[in-house]
Amino acid sequence: MQLSDCHNVEDFRRLAKARLPSPIFNYIDGAADDERTKDRNTSAFDECDLVPNVLAGVSDIDMGVTVMGKPIAMPLMLSPTALQRLFHWQGERAVAATAQTFGTWFGISSLATVSIEEIGETIASPKMFQLYIHKDKGLNRSMIERCKAAKFDAIALTVDTIVSGNRERCLRSGFTSPPRFTPSSVLSYAIHPMWALNYLFREKFALPNLQTHVDAGTNVAVSVAEYFNTMLDTSMDWVMAEKVRSDWGGEFCLKGIMSVEDAKRAVDIGATAIMVSNHGGRQLDGSRAPFDQISEIADAVGGKIDIICDGGIRRGSHVLKAIAAGATACSGGRLYLYALAAAGEAGVQRVVGKLRDEIERDMKLMGVRSVPELDASKLRWR
Repeated sequence: MQLSDCHNVEDFRRLAKARLPSPIFNYIDGAADDERTKDRNTSAFDECDLVPNVLAGVSDIDMGVTVMGKPIAMPLMLSPTALQRLFHWQGERAVAATAQTFGTWFGISSLATVSIEEIGETIASPKMFQLYIHKDKGLNRSMIERCKAAKFDAIALTVDTIVSGNRERCLRSGFTSPPRFTPSSVLSYAIHPMWALNYLFREKFALPNLQTHVDAGTNVAVSVAEYFNTMLDTSMDWVMAEKVRSDWGGEFCLKGIMSVEDAKRAVDIGATAIMVSNHGGRQLDGSRAPFDQISEIADAVGGKIDIICDGGIRRGSHVLKAIAAGATACSGGRLYLYALAAAGEAGVQRVVGKLRDEIERDMKLMGVRSVPELDASKLRWR
């Protein structure tokens, strides 16, 4: 299987599985407990159908939307995800370059493998920083101040990782950051020599936004669960979230909102956006899918705050359904991580291009000339 054989997200998933050592692939692909919520994130879109209109004159369509005050060329954003240089040596640089090519939002995680400063210097398209609140208050202040200096456009505070979900695939594989080569895992690394050579002989793996304050994840190998459970602040509450918003002073997003009650509180504290997200099913298995909640949340706070449907996106039609249900835009992580792992920047460019083409084609097939024309009248629930 080659890059040219990949025509959708699932194709890239299969190619990534072939090219990655199994602990690395299973970190991307896995989720919490029985992984039912991860699966539901995508299957939820099957619960309703699109209703097209014809003879609408769709020779010219406008896919642009505005999210957190920034106009973007299509209603699909690239969510912040951690540890990207473990998946391919180009890491966040490949994803950032793709976001700039397609004129959309891109985010880096606190656990990114490139620095806030590098992204600030090299990427002109809208960029957000995904902030994890650590017990180390100096680290929290440092990351916020670095984002200000690097002229990031938004901070997305992650609110659904008070403790780590039970990621059993990682428990079985012994996945850590940086990788710990054990007798049980070394064979999988050895039979993927290109990955191993790139990891060992290219730029040293590091988490530059954290290593000024902590060794864990850069110099000390830890699992993601261990990092979350020992480093993150379990006392985080709404008062703390509002303090972060005030300290940041710019566009502010809460990532991990799933209930109407929390969406209303996000409006109350002055957030400008929410990412309706269950962390890709990696946290609370058995929770609702983001798409399940969009209509209810939009009915409650639509027009007061930008609503981003984050998770489960695999097709352009999923984006159209989420927007028709009330989302401002959509975002996803695995949809580009599989492509990054499979083929680096070329893979990310190809998958995002495919999804963009699907959104454009599906809008034309729907008889929709601009994103605002997608509303509840275009959906029928089963």
